[in-house]
Amino acid sequence: MSQAIFQQGAGTDEILCVDQLADLVGIFDTDVQLCILQRPQQREIMDYLDAAENDLGNGIRQSFNRGTLFPAGLLPDMPGRKFLLDDIHFLMEIYFDLTGCDGIALRLMVLDRAMCPRFHTDLTGIRLLCTWNGPGTQWLSNDYADRSKLGEGSRGLADLKSGLIRDPRGIGEVPAFAIALLKGDAWVNNAGKGIIHRSPALVGTQKMRIALSLDALWND
Repeated sequence: MSQAIFQQGAGTDEILCVDQLADLVGIFDTDVQLCILQRPQQREIMDYLDAAENDLGNGIRQSFNRGTLFPAGLLPDMPGRKFLLDDIHFLMEIYFDLTGCDGIALRLMVLDRAMCPRFHTDLTGIRLLCTWNGPGTQWLSNDYADRSKLGEGSRGLADLKSGLIRDPRGIGEVPAFAIALLKGDAWVNNAGKGIIHRSPALVGTQKMRIALSLDALWND
């Protein structure tokens, strides 16, 4: 995904693109619904996933308490595993520090098709997403959307026909390896405002999308 397309759709207050790790706290600003920190792609991780993708099965779903590390044994033992493991630990630490949550619901997604191909919002708080392999999450800026056409409001019509997308120039895509924080409708005072997004379709020679998703868990 080119830098030009990455910037497309990012011209409103709800999309915040930052340069520093510490600036990810911008997701807590009332108007911000998506915060993106672009990172360099890491060749060791890319090579590992190319080799291991057929051994990752349907991915991994597991919960972790604060202070618990993602076990190396959950990943195929191949050259480069440590690089992916280190990045998972890094992203978990960032998320714990940002949210102050007690635990994390982690999904390592291995997808051969778009998991959620239609634009939608999530009934979540703040979710961290990072795509290492394949296209990143796509968003639709609120200024270019008709929210009344989300969900049942689409009357079963595809996004391009329902009227949800007022202008396709409002669609952007998170780059590979970027840290993306997505605010959902369940965040405090954010009902009806969550970022509109979708899983991207695989195109051309792309065979697999491998991504990490982190959601907060709280003790009662």
